[in-house]
Amino acid sequence: MEFFEAISAKFNYWIYVIIMMIGLYAMIAKTNMVKKLIGMSVFQTAIILFYVSIGVKDGATIPILYHDQVHAGHHHDDHAHNGEHYDTPHGTDHEADEYGYPSRHAPDVVIDGDDFANPLVHVLMLTAIVVGVSTLGVGLAITQKLHREFGTIEENEIHDMIKSGK
Repeated sequence: MEFFEAISAKFNYWIYVIIMMIGLYAMIAKTNMVKKLIGMSVFQTAIILFYVSIGVKDGATIPILYHDQVHAGHHHDDHAHNGEHYDTPHGTDHEADEYGYPSRHAPDVVIDGDDFANPLVHVLMLTAIVVGVSTLGVGLAITQKLHREFGTIEENEIHDMIKSGK
């Protein structure tokens, strides 16, 4: 029973692995170049979904701190302007910039990193999408060149023409 619970807990990962294997099968087993490229695209998409799924964190927020979060209770209207000083909730005096924000971070600010999602995985997957689209474009250009040269995009036929000297 534990086996099925472990599988159902990570069901989305199993789906991504299955989709990945379908793409890998298409890249290896198909002889049509366009079908190979479709398989490559499916494979890349499954990998991207897999990594984005790994990067998800329940209850996490985006890692952006707003001024009110850093200085609990202080609002923009409460701050002094143009280099004047103001008091924090803890009674210390900090210099304010031209917009009323502190010119340096308050020393007593504690930020709990467990509340934030790590954006690195998502940023890397954006890069992977760009690389995937570029790879697909190059693959399609090569396929088009092969079709112009040999009159077919079937790998077997191209290989036979190369062996026979056209």
